[in-house]
Amino acid sequence: MKKLWAVLLVLALTGSAAFAKGGAAGKSSGGVTKGMDRKIVLGYSQSGAESEWRTACTNSVKAAAEEYNIELVFTDAQQKQENQLKAIRSFITRKVDIIAFTPVVSSGWEAVLQECKDAKIPVICVDRTIDGPDTLFTAFIGSDFKKEGVMSADWLVAYMEKIGRGSKDPLNVVELQGTVGAAAATDRQIGFMEVLAKYPNYKVIKTQTGNFTRAEGKQVMEAFLKSDGDQIDVLFAHNDDMAIGAIQAIEEYGRKPGEDIIIVSIDAVKGAFEAMMAGTLNASIECNPLLGPPVMETAVKILKGESVPKKVYSVDNTFDQSNAAAAFPTRKY
Repeated sequence: MKKLWAVLLVLALTGSAAFAKGGAAGKSSGGVTKGMDRKIVLGYSQSGAESEWRTACTNSVKAAAEEYNIELVFTDAQQKQENQLKAIRSFITRKVDIIAFTPVVSSGWEAVLQECKDAKIPVICVDRTIDGPDTLFTAFIGSDFKKEGVMSADWLVAYMEKIGRGSKDPLNVVELQGTVGAAAATDRQIGFMEVLAKYPNYKVIKTQTGNFTRAEGKQVMEAFLKSDGDQIDVLFAHNDDMAIGAIQAIEEYGRKPGEDIIIVSIDAVKGAFEAMMAGTLNASIECNPLLGPPVMETAVKILKGESVPKKVYSVDNTFDQSNAAAAFPTRKY
């Protein structure tokens, strides 16, 4: 009997050690955040749910919080800055450990972020950054939006040369902007226009916001077509959802998207790949929405007192009709 109890005790101790080791290496358990000695609380204010991309970003954040065993206090601002200001102040009142948010617009954050700083709560900007001093946030995780605009224009110029409509032909461009004041919209436009400024035959004849939504993208494109329908050669859309809405408007107007009007957009979501494979969208520049894991990893490092880079940019690629079908099976969003 003594021998039996000794064996059982050894097994119990071995099992406990293995469980503890497994918990530290994999998904955390027992109320402790992975990489921490306690469970942390993260307040996250998402800008909205306006697109396929945004939904993928939200799902990534929620899944990563579960993986890290982080208590996530999540709010959807519904594209309104005032909702985000209220949410962030509620996080401060709740005394969360860290705050992350995707700013609806880039300006107007100084006061509330100073309140976070006074409360000694670190802040991570996700996907979009802010105007003003970068001392108000600890880290930014997302894409280089200006570079995405440059990549869009570079692809367009090369493609038009390839199909024989290059640097000498006059080309009329219309632009579907994202939400006015959003860093993604501002910087994508700057990058795109900087490249086109080198080519005087490109003329942007219309530019208007579609607020990153499919419905408004279609509505604005309908207005563009009504005034300049047969004169439009190119559409540049700040995201895929607006481009997909515009494709519907172009088809209803009686022109062929992808042929009569060349279309380049940004995000590279599955809907864009389907459109490229169907021949109605010419190209989409990637903007990776799977930001949850780096957000949670960065949050843990900050709370442990480790140094983190001020800005972490995703690696974005260019997809078009030549490579969309091959890449589509591996896409996660």
